[in-house]
Amino acid sequence: MKVCISCGMPMKNAEDYPLKDQSKDYCVHCSRADGSMQSFEEKKKSMSEFIMKTQGLDSVVAHKAAEELMRKLPAWKQCFSNNN
Repeated sequence: MKVCISCGMPMKNAEDYPLKDQSKDYCVHCSRADGSMQSFEEKKKSMSEFIMKTQGLDSVVAHKAAEELMRKLPAWKQCFSNNN
């Protein structure tokens, strides 16, 4: 089973992939409508919103939590390599 390189979600079914393309390394939640992967800023925004909605955190704390999670994911390691 693949795990999304952008958010860490397990991808078990074709529906979990953008446009049901199982060759992708990222999930449907991390893609744009055309199937391409979201940018760092797009993913940070959507992940922060998800954290606020599901965990009830304020935006500052949610943004920090999103960054900490993203720091550990393969798609974003280069974004943090100069900020260690």
